[in-house]
Amino acid sequence: NSTQTYHTPIMLKQLARLNQRTATHRFAFSTVQLRSKHSLPPLEYPLEEGVQPAFDGRQLDFHYNKHHQTYVNNLNKMIAGTSFEAMPLDQIIMKTQGDGSHVGVYNNAAQHFNHSFFWKCLRPNPQQNTNEPKGELAKAIEKDFGSVAEFKKQFSDNAVKLFGSGWTWLVLDPTTNKLSIINGSNAQCPIGLKLIPILTVDVWEHAYYLTHQNRRVDYVQAILSNAGGCVNWDFCEENYREAMRK
Repeated sequence: NSTQTYHTPIMLKQLARLNQRTATHRFAFSTVQLRSKHSLPPLEYPLEEGVQPAFDGRQLDFHYNKHHQTYVNNLNKMIAGTSFEAMPLDQIIMKTQGDGSHVGVYNNAAQHFNHSFFWKCLRPNPQQNTNEPKGELAKAIEKDFGSVAEFKKQFSDNAVKLFGSGWTWLVLDPTTNKLSIINGSNAQCPIGLKLIPILTVDVWEHAYYLTHQNRRVDYVQAILSNAGGCVNWDFCEENYREAMRK
């Protein structure tokens, strides 16, 4: 048995050929396993300090060690002894997307992916420095949304208004090379829809309730704020650059 590894960057190839090319993606964690158990990815910031000013260490501890760990535990139990056991995480999601007979596997695999991706989208900013995209991603955002400010407004509006639990995503459609914002209910994951994730914000209440109670708007604003936001734009830029490689 090989233990599951997580490192940046890791190349993986999508199963489907999209628009006459195979999309290759760079994720900040490995989705490859050799009959090994899935596990939590290591965080790149101290858990006890949280991701300030968006949320504190207690909130991060519950979210990471309780909620995310539960999805991982459930996934390992559900796939034990099945054909899914030897599949990379992305393939499990693609195989079970829309399959009513494997809803539980899909939900827990997708939530494991979504959370692992989310942790990489964050960077603590306790000094509340300017937090803006740069480089090729910034140019693409300006092209597809008009401005970074308009993108942040649309993304925040989507995140705040999403009914119930779910995720708000900035994604790239590899058939058009255009960026868009989508909401996914519950565990919905864009790779199952053949879209390439660039950025996500978790808007399940468990992502913010200890720090912000029911004030989702404060939580979203704390992550996306121009001054003091907590988006890891370097990670998002890396995702975009890799997605655009032919």
